[in-house]
Amino acid sequence: MQLYDPKTANPLIPVLNVDETEVQRQMTICNSCRYCEGFCAVFPAMTRRLAFGQADIHYLANLCHNCGACLHSCQYAAPHEFAVNVPKAMAKVRVDTYGEYAWPRPFGQLYQRNGLTLAVASGIGLALFLCLTLAIMGNLFREMPGGNFYGIFPHNTLALMFGAVFGFSILALGIGVRRFWKNVSPAQVPTSLKASAAIEATANVAKLKYLDGGHGEGCNNADDKFTLWRRRFHHLTFYGFLLCFAATCVATLFHYFLNWSAPYPLFSLPVILGVLGGVGLLVGPAGLLWLNFRRDPEHGDANHRPMDRGFIALLFLVSLSGLALLAWREFPAMPLLLAIHLGFVMAFFLTMPYSKFAHGIFRCAALLKFSIEKRQPNPINAGSD
Repeated sequence: MQLYDPKTANPLIPVLNVDETEVQRQMTICNSCRYCEGFCAVFPAMTRRLAFGQADIHYLANLCHNCGACLHSCQYAAPHEFAVNVPKAMAKVRVDTYGEYAWPRPFGQLYQRNGLTLAVASGIGLALFLCLTLAIMGNLFREMPGGNFYGIFPHNTLALMFGAVFGFSILALGIGVRRFWKNVSPAQVPTSLKASAAIEATANVAKLKYLDGGHGEGCNNADDKFTLWRRRFHHLTFYGFLLCFAATCVATLFHYFLNWSAPYPLFSLPVILGVLGGVGLLVGPAGLLWLNFRRDPEHGDANHRPMDRGFIALLFLVSLSGLALLAWREFPAMPLLLAIHLGFVMAFFLTMPYSKFAHGIFRCAALLKFSIEKRQPNPINAGSD
């Protein structure tokens, strides 16, 4: 964040931490070489700069998609004495930025603790609490006509409980990305330029353009082979999540505007969207988890992989429990399955602002900035005229 001298009111230059200093060193080397200029958005953005301050480093770190193409093409990578590894250096700073811009700020340290064990344990703990509640009420195994889960947990109770948690998560993420945007982006941008840049950035997000390695062949394996599987699994996860969110939105419209309450028939729009999204959130996270365990440690920061795995595992468990609930909603096990599903959903919402979910929000902002600045005159060329 920008700091000012209390005596002179002049802006202070932020002191870089160790990870930021390493990115600054590597970007200086890369800016002299420029062999990777045709790769992902990081390198065209890099060439618009002669020096790299903290805001530039935070921006470039979130623009990096960790595809590994630059590492496998770099003549200065280890064992060269320069030891350039852009994906690893950017990954370390990227997680630092989530904590730096987090709201409330003290919660930023949760990014360092949001591992696989904590994420799954949170889901299991909440599920057990709900199961215990139902057991005390005598509703843990109870067949409900038509699979009416509102007979187990009233609609207003669920709406209030999950609405409050989801609202806080969106607020926390929104404030965090706004802080990030104010630090890395110029204050004044023409509205017409913003509109065209937003369209391009949205298309790049929808296509996951920069997971193609810059050449359309995908990310690199440890043996230098290209693969598109990481991009495909990301697509399944991304669109699976959007379909599940769409199913929730449609069900909300049905409930409040059409007075049509759940449960809905198998071939109704909310159920179809939910099933398609649920399948995507099974296959996508399972594939990403498989790739995460197989990936070369030099690709990204291995210290933060527990956070990645925790987020992926929660998505998988939310989807698995949701599909199981749908399949057995007219059986006596429905209340138990409902409690398990709601426990994992609650854990996901509670950890969402301080989990790997944030990377998608920050990356969207970085891609928007990239689309905006590429439409503006290159400051380096302008300075040389």
